[in-house]
Amino acid sequence: MNLERVRPFKVEIPQQALDDLRMRLERTRLPDEIADSGWEYGTNLAYIRELLDYWRTSYDWRRHERELNSLNHYEADVGGLRVHFIHQTGRAGRASKPLLILHGWPGSVYEFMRIIPLLAEPAAQGEPAANESFTVVAPSLPGYGFSERPRKAGMNVTAIADLLFRLMTDVLGYRHFVVQGGDWGAVIGSCMAKLHPQNVHALHLNMVGAIPAQGRKFSDLSEAEQLFLKEAERFRSLEAGYQAIQGTKPQTLAYGLNDSPVGLAAWIIEKFRTWSDCGGDVERCFSKDQLLSNVSIYWFTETIGSSIRLYCEQFRRPWRLAAGEKVEVPTALAVFPREILRPPRSWVERLYNLKRWTAMASGGHFAAMEQPEALAADIRAFLSEVGLAGQ
Repeated sequence: MNLERVRPFKVEIPQQALDDLRMRLERTRLPDEIADSGWEYGTNLAYIRELLDYWRTSYDWRRHERELNSLNHYEADVGGLRVHFIHQTGRAGRASKPLLILHGWPGSVYEFMRIIPLLAEPAAQGEPAANESFTVVAPSLPGYGFSERPRKAGMNVTAIADLLFRLMTDVLGYRHFVVQGGDWGAVIGSCMAKLHPQNVHALHLNMVGAIPAQGRKFSDLSEAEQLFLKEAERFRSLEAGYQAIQGTKPQTLAYGLNDSPVGLAAWIIEKFRTWSDCGGDVERCFSKDQLLSNVSIYWFTETIGSSIRLYCEQFRRPWRLAAGEKVEVPTALAVFPREILRPPRSWVERLYNLKRWTAMASGGHFAAMEQPEALAADIRAFLSEVGLAGQ
């Protein structure tokens, strides 16, 4: 670790910000809704009222701030930006394999609160003492949470992959490491593995991140692949409205979400419900405290606008594989049954050097929060299979 570039970081939200949040919650003006419509038109009014009351009267940010600070936080200047990251040394110290774990939207490093200890200190979490430990690096993506907000255009997937690669190699001194990711983390991790196969020794994903080259004829695809494309089109038509606005006019949306905590919560929590394996009851997968801690990070850091800009940057300057290309780094995919999109294995094998395919029993898009034990076990099993555990 380059100690000249790395500084300890502590999550410390000023009391003034907490007081301002409470005031805004008390003055919330809620909209009406269609009677008995549930979540059909978006976030349910009755649930938001219940959550608002809990946030205002019972939620304790300071307790969750202490929980966050139980892990080791740092920041470093990389590529002209201040980047926040958790750096949790594994039980075996310097011998522990470095593992870069990447979140997406609308998540944050808070997604990893349960899985980081499982990977770094498995015995302390009640896991078998023989389980391999990893030194986990979990950054806040640029413009997300505790990392600095980019002030210039161009912070797309390729730029973030380059920035985080420099964090791992130039700042932390890890010449070889493993990458794990979902959502944007899967895309960024896939890009990093494609650009730096000599440094990224393995890639573990819980969502497919590589985008294939355009031009393949629908008729040339298998029946399973054709079905997948039809499901993807159905998702775009029914569930991808957020992508359209975040990918075209994110600034317009940011005014409302940055000014209203309940508006921000409604925008984010609807995704946690829709994309998780909760059967329609979001609290079957996530507690109110978990949901509000993730939302609060966006609120206190005022990063909702900068986070959703990533969609616009990627749409304008996309990263995708060229015709005939694939990610050659050994790759594993943990397929959770309620993931947003689940391409068939043949599709994934065209994009990656796929070494492991695991059909998980339960879980959805936010795998590290929903099924941390299962995800940690699959990461460990994959690295053992490709001969990287313990290196």
